[in-house]
Amino acid sequence: MQAARDWSDCLEYSAATDVGMRRANNQDAHVEVLAPDLETWQRRGHLFAVCDGMGAHAAGELASEIAAEGIPHTYLKLRDFPSADAIRRSIEEVNNQIHTRGQANLDFQGMGTTASTLLLLPQGAVVAHVGDSRVYRLRGTRLEQLTFDHSLVWEMSAAGQMPKDALPGFVPKNIITRSLGPHENVQVDLEGPFALDVGDTFLLCSDGLTGQVKDEELGAILQCMPPAEAAQVLIDLANLRGGPDNITVIVIRVTGPAITASNGRSFEPLTVSGQVSAPPAEKPSNRSLWIATATCLLAAVGFGAASWTIPAVVAVGGAIALGLVAALSQLTPANEPEVRTLPPGARLGRGPHATIESKPNEQFVSDLQSMIEQLRQAAIEERWTIDWNRLEEHMRQGRQAVAARDFAMTVHQYASALHFMMNQLRSQRPRAATGQAK
Repeated sequence: MQAARDWSDCLEYSAATDVGMRRANNQDAHVEVLAPDLETWQRRGHLFAVCDGMGAHAAGELASEIAAEGIPHTYLKLRDFPSADAIRRSIEEVNNQIHTRGQANLDFQGMGTTASTLLLLPQGAVVAHVGDSRVYRLRGTRLEQLTFDHSLVWEMSAAGQMPKDALPGFVPKNIITRSLGPHENVQVDLEGPFALDVGDTFLLCSDGLTGQVKDEELGAILQCMPPAEAAQVLIDLANLRGGPDNITVIVIRVTGPAITASNGRSFEPLTVSGQVSAPPAEKPSNRSLWIATATCLLAAVGFGAASWTIPAVVAVGGAIALGLVAALSQLTPANEPEVRTLPPGARLGRGPHATIESKPNEQFVSDLQSMIEQLRQAAIEERWTIDWNRLEEHMRQGRQAVAARDFAMTVHQYASALHFMMNQLRSQRPRAATGQAK
C-alpha cells in the first residue's frame, strides 16, 4: 500500500556507544524499537532510549541493561494504557526490578541507571526521563534541551533561581538526584508532546558526551552531518577531550511528512491518567539533597579535626546552602492524581529546559582545525601510516568552504577529516589519539 510505503520512509537514525578513554567497561546501554507497521505506529509510535548505569563491580552495567530491555518490553505489553501512561508505568516497573535485584545481592546494592526515553507518536514527540542523560531537539538552528537534568547543580539552580554557571565551585557537578534502582519508588518526568516537522533532529545521549562537548557544538554537528556521521563525530570529540566516561549517542532525523503535524491528518489527542510528575523546577529530590548536606557536614568535621580551616569553612557553607535548598523544596505540595486529555497545543512538563542558537561559526571551525593539526602531529611523531591524500582532500574542500563563508560545509568537511584521522589512528594502535584537544 502506498500509504504504508510513505510512512516507512520518513525517519533516519543512527546509534553508537563507546567505552571512552579511561573506563574499563561500558555501563551505558541504548535501545531503538521502530514500529513494524503503520497501525502499530499509530498506537505506540517509535521508541528510543539511552541508559547510563552506575554502581561498583558489574552493577551499573546490569542496571542499564535491565532498563534498556525492560522499558520497551513493558511499554509494548501495556497496550490498554495511553502511550504517555504506558511509558511512565514501564519506567516505574523497571525501577522496581532494579531495586529488587539490588536488594537481593550485596554486590548490587545501590546500583542504578538513568533512563531518557523518546517516543515519536502521531501526537508528536513525548519524553519520559529520569537522571542526567539528555534528549535534545534541533529545529533549524535552534537546539532545545527537552529534559531537565536531575543533578545537584540543576536542582540547586532551579530551587534558588540561580544560573547554573553562577553556583559556587564547591558544588559537585557529577551528583545526580534521581535514578532508577536505588529507591523503591521513582518520579518520572513526562515532557511533550512536541510537534514533529520534516528536518527535526533528535539527540539522546549520556553525560559522557555532554560533559565534554558544548551544546553549541552539538547543534552545529547535528545541522551539518547526516545521523550516522554525526553520531560517530560526536563520540570522537568527547574522546579527544579526554573521554573520561562512557559515551552513548542516538541521532534521529525526521525525513518525510508522513509522521509530522503538517501531513493533514488528524490524530487523537494525548491522554494522561494517574499521577502526573511534578515539574522538576518545582520539586527537587529531597532525600538526595539532605544526604549531600550531611556529607558536607561530615567533611567539615573532618577538615576541622585536621586543622584545615579554609576547607572546613567551605564545607560548612556548602552544607548551609544545600540545607536551605532541601528545606525550601519541602514547601512544594505534591500533585494530586488526575485524569485528563490534553487540549490542542498543551504539553506535559515545562520543557524545553534550555534553548540556544547553534549556527556553525568561525570559532568552531577553528577548534576543529586545531584538533586535526594535533592529530596530524601525533601521527607524524609516532610514524603512523596515514592516507594523507584523503585527509588533504577533506581539508582542501574545507578551506574552499571557509573562503565562501559556508561554515556549514566547512564543519562537515573538517568533522569528516577528524573522524577519518581517528579511524586511521585506531586501526594502528588502540586508543592512539592521546592528549586533550580543546
